[in-house]
Amino acid sequence: MNNKQALLPQAPLRIAAAQAQPVSGDIASNIARTVELTGIAADLGAKLVVFPEKFLSGYEPDLIAGDPAKYAFDEHDARLEPIREICRRREIAVIVGAATRSMGNANGLHISSLVFNRSGELIEPYHKQHLYRSETKIYQPGIQGCMLEIDGWRLALGVCYDAGFPEHARNAAVNGAHAYLVSGLFSVKTGYHQSRVWFPARAFDNTLYVLLSNHIGTTGGWETCGASAIWGPYGDVVKEAGRDCEEVISALLDPAVLADVRERETVLADFMAHADEAAGGYVVRRLD
Repeated sequence: MNNKQALLPQAPLRIAAAQAQPVSGDIASNIARTVELTGIAADLGAKLVVFPEKFLSGYEPDLIAGDPAKYAFDEHDARLEPIREICRRREIAVIVGAATRSMGNANGLHISSLVFNRSGELIEPYHKQHLYRSETKIYQPGIQGCMLEIDGWRLALGVCYDAGFPEHARNAAVNGAHAYLVSGLFSVKTGYHQSRVWFPARAFDNTLYVLLSNHIGTTGGWETCGASAIWGPYGDVVKEAGRDCEEVISALLDPAVLADVRERETVLADFMAHADEAAGGYVVRRLD
């Protein structure tokens, strides 16, 4: 087995997903809500909490595109100080969705996960790599994955549509991830069905813990379905939020469970063992 796969955490880690309805364009209110819900996650014993996609402004593509200086963020944005402070005070890491601006490029907008460590430091954000069709008119795709390390756990990030591509989570697992954390916007119309297909599959195929943080209510014209959840490495639901209520859920990531599932379900190890051969492609045989 690849050395990255052999290294498992030594102690459990409690993580949380927060779901709420952002106030369209009200950055101050959404930051205040982020702080409040982070405090609830800390009260539950979580060392890390994940918020939905573009939570700090609401999803709101037209609003963001119309005034990115107001509705998007860069690493020096003083408005983020309350989040930094709650991280320092409660010793909890925060991952929260926002639009971000590329330095030196006025048109370089990304859909991002802002990452604050337990000391309140804003580290390099993750930029969504797989943009939904309508998003390509406004945003630039990210070009690399993001792996966080906390208490021996390796946590890979994704944003919404990223999770629809099996290769995204598989690449994280191949690079040593123990969990896959996704900020999303999943709708009532099709999103609930998608999420209940994609996330158990990403968990089971890669023997990873998987977390989804989703919106509730309406944002950016989308009626969302809530139901944030955490899945175990066997694809089973460990914890699930309601469909329409503000809520913080948490679960304990257990290294013994991870080790047991990976011992019994060897799909990831088998993939690693034969990855070079599998990359050989296909031979086409004509039947006509």
